[in-house]
Order: sequence, then structure tokens, then C-alpha cells
Amino acid sequence: MDSIIRIENLIFEYQRDETEKPVRALKDINLEIKRGSFTAVLGKNGSGKSTLAKNLNGLLLPTGGTIYVNGYDTKDEEHIWDVRQSAGMVFQNPDNQLVSAIVEDDVAFGPENLGIEPAEIRRRVDKALNDVNMGAFKGKAPHLLSGGQKQRIAIAGVVAMKPSCIIFDEPTAMLDPKGRNEIMKIIQELHAEGITVVLITHFMEEAACADRVIIMHNGEVFLDGTPEEVFSQGEKVRSVNLDVPLAVELAAKLREEGIDIPANIIGTEEMVEYLCQYK
Repeated sequence: MDSIIRIENLIFEYQRDETEKPVRALKDINLEIKRGSFTAVLGKNGSGKSTLAKNLNGLLLPTGGTIYVNGYDTKDEEHIWDVRQSAGMVFQNPDNQLVSAIVEDDVAFGPENLGIEPAEIRRRVDKALNDVNMGAFKGKAPHLLSGGQKQRIAIAGVVAMKPSCIIFDEPTAMLDPKGRNEIMKIIQELHAEGITVVLITHFMEEAACADRVIIMHNGEVFLDGTPEEVFSQGEKVRSVNLDVPLAVELAAKLREEGIDIPANIIGTEEMVEYLCQYK
């Protein structure tokens, strides 16, 4: 499996104004994201996770080092739209991403800017809306929709551009539990179709759905591995003020009581299923 994103010695600094010393938000990051993978990035506020996400899409450009997306250097202005078509981005607040007065026009906005033929745009818009279960709302006004519905429209707008990778920057942070579950189901379906997913989140249960978990701390990669590898290191995870998934916490307490819970059980549904079968 080849890499769709390659990060080499990435440094990013914020310059608030000319009188202040730059703030180094990312410190010498080296990572590769494999094509077709599902990577979750965790970290407290200020850890650098959202700054990393915006660098992956070319919204921010490295102060030092290089990021390659589908082979394109994000600093190469000639290929910035190739970068953004390869790696689409969905933000935390869908209102920041919706630009039109009608749902289908909003989803068509990206493909239109790519110069796609009208007939192909029509096909992409219909498919993208159906993919996120919003086909019946194509003639509606986005401002009349719920937060979860708006986020699904924002995702459809990115899907219609046919990116190889989608970066989700805390897409469920402003939603209720029902809305979060709906968006996570869509993310998992998109991944199952072959789209590379990078999910920035602070929900442990969402990260447990990924193939790989990266924990950021103070602008650096603190832990990196499968969900089982990362969340089994409970003390290290807690040392950077993060929790572990509820199922992992419960498993640790059950083991203390002599109940042998397999290490690969990190999700709530898996835990319920195992305990129901436990004798």
C-alpha cells in the first residue's frame, strides 16, 4: 500500500505580529498516511492536531519541511488545486463550508470550480447527496437544516469533488450524540469505498473505529499505533490529559476482578457482545 500523504520534518510556526516571537505549533513531524487507510488524530486543545490537518490540505503551508499529497508538494503554487482535489477537507462548523442558498448548488460548487462538465456535475451531485442520505433535501435551503444535516451536506460537497483522501477536522464536535453517530457511519462507509480518511477528533470512541491512532502533544507525535496498541497504554494516554475509551477502562477494571478480557476489545459494542457470551 503506497502513501497518499508523506510528511517530512514538518515545522509550522504562527506569527501573531512582527513584534512577538513566532509560536511553534508543529515540531519536526515525520509521518506517512497510507492510501485507503483510516487514521484518527487525537490531542487536547493546543496539541497541534488541527494545525496539522490544515497543513495536509494546503490551507496552511509549512514553515519548514515538506508535505507531499498524492506526490504534489503543498508549497508548489502551481499544484495547490491538485493538492486540494486529492485531499478534501470537512470542518468542525458546517456553516463555514456552505456557500449557496440551495443544497444541490452547494454540493455542485466544488466540481464547478474544477471545470467539470455540467452533465458530470449533475451525476456527482446526485450520487454525493445519496451517499450521505440527503437526496430528498437537494432543493432545500441549508440554513433550514439541522446541524447534523448541514454537516452531511458539507461532506457531500467534498465527496462530489472525488478526492482520494478526506480530512475531517472534528466534524462531530458541534453535534448531539445522534448526529455524531450519523456522521461517523458516513465516514466509515466512505472509508469502506476506498477513500483515505484522516479524522481529527477528541472523542475516544470515534478514534477506536480507525486503523491507526496518532496522539499529538505540544506539537509533536506522542503515540502512534493501532487503537489496541495506543489505548492499551492507559497511563501514557492519561499523562497528556486524554481519556481512554469506556470499553478499555471497563476492561481494565474487569481484569482486576479476574475476568480475562481480550486486549483487542476497545469498542463498546465489542465489549457488550463479549460479556453477553462470557461464561
